[in-house]
Amino acid sequence: MQFETNVKPTKDQIWVVGGYGQVGQMICTQLGKLFPGKVWAAGTRMNRAEEFSRSTGGAVLPLQLDVTKPVEPSMLRPVKLVIMCVDQSDTRFVEACAEAGTDYIDISAKYDFLAQVEQLHTKMQRSKSTALLSVGLSPGVTNLLVREATMHMDQVEEADITVMLGLGEKHGKAAVEWTVDQMNATYQVMQKGKPAEVQSFGDGKCINFGAKLGQRKAYRFNFSDQHVVARTLRIPTVSTRLCLDSRWITRSMAISKRAGLFSFLRIPSIRNGTVKAFGLIPGGEPMYAVKVDAVGWENGEQIRVEQLLVGAKEADATAAVAAAVAERVYRTALPHGVFHIEQVLSLQDIQDALHKPLKVTTKIT
Repeated sequence: MQFETNVKPTKDQIWVVGGYGQVGQMICTQLGKLFPGKVWAAGTRMNRAEEFSRSTGGAVLPLQLDVTKPVEPSMLRPVKLVIMCVDQSDTRFVEACAEAGTDYIDISAKYDFLAQVEQLHTKMQRSKSTALLSVGLSPGVTNLLVREATMHMDQVEEADITVMLGLGEKHGKAAVEWTVDQMNATYQVMQKGKPAEVQSFGDGKCINFGAKLGQRKAYRFNFSDQHVVARTLRIPTVSTRLCLDSRWITRSMAISKRAGLFSFLRIPSIRNGTVKAFGLIPGGEPMYAVKVDAVGWENGEQIRVEQLLVGAKEADATAAVAAAVAERVYRTALPHGVFHIEQVLSLQDIQDALHKPLKVTTKIT
């Protein structure tokens, strides 16, 4: 690992791991304007980090770092905050952050890994540091939209989260790989307070995305937000579904699932070919939409709360939210320990920090 020897030992650095990737670059650029010379784009390829650093005029610095290998906590002592933009298979690096008293933000969506990080709550508390999980669009804004909907109710019965992704946006390889790997997933969700087994691209449901986007059929997908908010917000039934802006491609994927074709994704060559094919699908728009439909009770009457957010680019929204949360964590003290975003922040907190606030439409019936 390469590290600048002349850096002052004060705890003021921000490391963005995966900082020269698609989303990481946007996070680094936004934070580099706020904290020039204190943001480091970290990753295994030093040449990529250096090239990106030059493009920022030195506002963002390069750092070679491999989080799959042991990192001494002493290396993290000058670091105030780490923003993790890559997937990890174990918590060794997060534990090193805890030992060094370094705050940690994770934008990844793998619930199995996030559940492992949750186990470090006491360790983070002891070192007086904070780990904030589920930071981005989904998970992240979706969690906050559910929290916002529950604020209108005395008791919440059910929350349905739906994410629409535009095929016109070119996503990073890691994001596409995660999506493909989840297409044939079997997982558990909470239904009426009890775990129930479901499958990705099953149980289609018609969702109204408003006048412009209309009604779309969306299918279950293993996003982490549904697992998290069922517990953190104490909601008996929670689901997350996915659709693409192309109705016929969404329908084709659901048919492929029913035909058993997704089972072939276990074969590495087919899986890798599918990842490449996602970048070749024609048409679509560079857009995203998020819809939350929550049902509950208020003053003895059943009510329904709908939250709708439509935006231009999912990657831009993820980076903007992550950068806004990072600025808040860097500048202000949050509770010590491990938390998901909805446990310590509100949608209004994020709106206040964003340069371009999210346009959320709320409907209560």
